[in-house]
Amino acid sequence: MRTFTLILSLLSSILSFAQDSVSVLFIGNSYTYVNDLPSVFSNLTVSLGDEVTIDSKTNGGFTFQNHLTDPLTHTKIQSKPWDFVVIQGQSQEPSFPTSQVNTTTLPPAVQLADSVYHNRYCSQAMYFMTWGRQNGDPQWDSINTFNKMNLRLRNAYVRFADSAQSCVAPVGVAWKYVRDNHPAINLYSADGSHPSPEGTYLAACTFYASVFRKSPVGAAYTFGLDPVVAGQLQNAAAISVLDSLQTWHLRAPEDLAIADFQVEQNGNTVDLINDSWHAQSYAWQFGDGANSTAENESHTYANDGSYTIQLIAFSECGNDTMSVVVNLYTLGATENSADQVKIKTMSEGHFILHSLDQILSYEVLDLSGKRINVSAAKKSETEFEMDLSSLENGLYFLLLNTVSGQQVIELPLFK
Repeated sequence: MRTFTLILSLLSSILSFAQDSVSVLFIGNSYTYVNDLPSVFSNLTVSLGDEVTIDSKTNGGFTFQNHLTDPLTHTKIQSKPWDFVVIQGQSQEPSFPTSQVNTTTLPPAVQLADSVYHNRYCSQAMYFMTWGRQNGDPQWDSINTFNKMNLRLRNAYVRFADSAQSCVAPVGVAWKYVRDNHPAINLYSADGSHPSPEGTYLAACTFYASVFRKSPVGAAYTFGLDPVVAGQLQNAAAISVLDSLQTWHLRAPEDLAIADFQVEQNGNTVDLINDSWHAQSYAWQFGDGANSTAENESHTYANDGSYTIQLIAFSECGNDTMSVVVNLYTLGATENSADQVKIKTMSEGHFILHSLDQILSYEVLDLSGKRINVSAAKKSETEFEMDLSSLENGLYFLLLNTVSGQQVIELPLFK
């Protein structure tokens, strides 16, 4: 008996360790409280062997601005170090004209996410991407069908997430998948706007896949729906979320910090524009022994050559590293050619050449003087983009003819 009890204890310990446990706060309105979406999500989660602590703050018709100016919203956010705070605006507002969204919807949506991060930096603000109305919204042409309205909602919520360095639960995308592939399933209540039980269950499955980054397929909890229909909704959520985790910015808590930067090159000087996510401090290495901890940097190299620029982005949520190789070289064959021609390194083997004079023609030659065929795209009379990524590393020469004459420009290629 003692052996049997020990085995049960070990099994229980193993199962408990395998469970994922998260806390989720829902801030929304009637699309959240109709059919009690948070409870359906919680029951679904438990049936799949995971654990969740939930709370909600919902007010009918509330916009992002309403949520932002309601003290209870911030009381709820500050009540716990949440893993996720779901943020939902009024169902139409993200689909309105872009100028209106930019002034009245996007700013409070981002400020709400900032409040989440202020409470706990490694919480994830998750936007609730809602769905288009059953027959669209007739008040203007761009949203007067389901597909038009749903697409505007989809694009707006992704833009909110990009702006706030947050993530998205793509319920609207799952909604469209069901409408396209299972038209017999009615996701709407009688008003053609709010969710039916099937719609709420689809939303819960989408939230499960988004929060846990796992499939809800096979869940025993069906919210009283026909098991076949429930299975179809589970599958729709899995496809909509798990095939596009990067699009929805859905990442593990330890992977929230992302190092990212752009390089703008002017001669031997590089300007580094920091686009990192969820980072609180930075460490730059420029490849020539110099370093910096500034957020953005400008660095001038003493000598031509190939240098690896590395950025490490740090935060409470972990760290991430990004490296870019830049190739620096003397521009032109004459003393004044650097003033006439600028070359910008866009990525390995890709260059943009800008001349003060109109470009008539060009050739790329190898060290033996042999002409090399390269891909180039003319951007204007004085600018074109070259792709040398298919060539072997080494030194090449650009023979450039402009209205002012001919120049020979060295192109050291290091990939």
